[in-house]
Amino acid sequence: MWKMFIGAFITIFLAELGDKTQIAIFTMSAKEKSFLPVFLGASIAMTLSTLIVALIGSAAGNVIPEKVTRYVAGAVFIIFGALMLLGKV
Repeated sequence: MWKMFIGAFITIFLAELGDKTQIAIFTMSAKEKSFLPVFLGASIAMTLSTLIVALIGSAAGNVIPEKVTRYVAGAVFIIFGALMLLGKV
């Protein structure tokens, strides 16, 4: 359990550094006199979206084989990467 927790934490922490969400939070915090409303709003939004995805993933994991999930996830990443390179996303 802790291995999965640490793996998820490190993966998400590193992936989220410097992304569009972080830049938006930075900009909103710079406009406010207090960072707390921005921090709380962003934290709750990220927590809720992560909860939804984790619940869906858990349910899908009971139905879809792990190998299929890995291939589909890899294909989606490749497609989004290609679309980003082409300036479509």
